[in-house]
Amino acid sequence: MSDTLDFVSLVPWTMVMQWGNLLIIFLLMKKFLFKPIKAVLAKREEEIGKMYSSAETAETEAKAMKEEYEARLSSAKEEAGEIVRTATQKAQQRGDEIVGEAQRQAAFLKEKAQADIAQEKKKAINEVKNDISGIAVDIASKVVEREISAKDHEALIEEFISNVGDAS
Repeated sequence: MSDTLDFVSLVPWTMVMQWGNLLIIFLLMKKFLFKPIKAVLAKREEEIGKMYSSAETAETEAKAMKEEYEARLSSAKEEAGEIVRTATQKAQQRGDEIVGEAQRQAAFLKEKAQADIAQEKKKAINEVKNDISGIAVDIASKVVEREISAKDHEALIEEFISNVGDAS
């Protein structure tokens, strides 16, 4: 029984040694374990802080780049719209020029055709006049060659009229 009592008993000197050992272990751990761990943790915290600040900087730059991209995109869209409007206006203007030129050419051809018709009409009238003159000369020569009776006169007029009808 005495063994059991010794095991449970409190020896002050052992207790002081245990507290001393505990204090020494605590101080050693504090110096060699906690300070390096605190330094590593502080270094990691600093690195994480740098990462966060660089991430925030990158995010700010990305937002600025996005805004610049959107501004360029809207500018490009406006420029494309302006190019399309300009091209449409030029095409319309060119179309109007082509139509105007076609109308001028048509008017010129019409005037030329009318002038040709007028010239051909004058030519035809002159030919008819020449034919009539020739017929009149023929009649006059026949009249001069012979004495005309009323019956012959009527026959000559009928012949003249039929020749004029044939000539026209």
